[in-house]
Amino acid sequence: MEPFEINILGCGSALPTTRHNPSTQVVRIGNRQFMIDCGEGTQLQLRKSHLHFSFIDHVFISHLHGDHCFGLIGMVSSFGLLGRKTPLHIYAPAPLEEIMQPQLDFFCKELAYKVVFHTIHPDRNCIIYEDKTITVETLPQNHRIPCCGFLFKEKPKLRHLRGDVIEFYKIPHYMRKAIKEGADYITPEGETIPNSRLTSNADPSRSYAYCSDTLPCPHNIPLIEGCDLLYHEATFAEDMKERAAQTHHSTARQAAEFAREAKAKRLIIGHFSSRYTDEAPLLDEAAAIFPDTRLAGEGKCFSIG
Repeated sequence: MEPFEINILGCGSALPTTRHNPSTQVVRIGNRQFMIDCGEGTQLQLRKSHLHFSFIDHVFISHLHGDHCFGLIGMVSSFGLLGRKTPLHIYAPAPLEEIMQPQLDFFCKELAYKVVFHTIHPDRNCIIYEDKTITVETLPQNHRIPCCGFLFKEKPKLRHLRGDVIEFYKIPHYMRKAIKEGADYITPEGETIPNSRLTSNADPSRSYAYCSDTLPCPHNIPLIEGCDLLYHEATFAEDMKERAAQTHHSTARQAAEFAREAKAKRLIIGHFSSRYTDEAPLLDEAAAIFPDTRLAGEGKCFSIG
């Protein structure tokens, strides 16, 4: 089973602190790396994390508040200095291209690679990226400006060949892909060997949901139900519930209630307000409702499966 990892580069909210960087994550699936949001200082966090710059080809921006996108122009410039040749695809609300293009024209005139913008619609649930093994879809959020989360899902996987049985029947290589896909095998003598004897169950498909910045969104529960790992913002503790509502953010308790309703397997909370110098009370608040809760933190890596 190939790696499926969530690398936290930043988990703070809008006001910078010495403890947390603004929101940025890198999702690693096999040898591919997908960035979610790109807060200020992301390129430095990439250096610290030892993630390979060249493997990041797709960046997903949840919304156009600065703590989620101020790091883009610096990162694009650094990629150029490192000799990048392959295109960088940025998926974001429409105004980002209009905002960034003058910066690219001024600071990055001689880039040897293309920056390709893809417009997303934060108010819709739809697939915005797809390859042979995964899809990425938007999760409409409830924030002060248009905002979406992202759901990374592996596609159904092929069954595993049982090597001893395959060799016993001397099944040709060209037929093995069809067998992985569920086909039976008919021997030269006409005997049908059922697929259940030739293969074992496929690895389960895994999923990761990113929900920030937002009030709790019950409409997303059917979309992420049963996800292996959920990241949900927990900007405030429950005693700041009114402030959370005013700013369209969630409390740790609300994040945990959402995870419980969605039947998520694990929960990470993050996007912490700068008022907290110790997030332990936020963890305690969430874990009382959803025990398998962890705190986000710069440099932490969470594996799925």
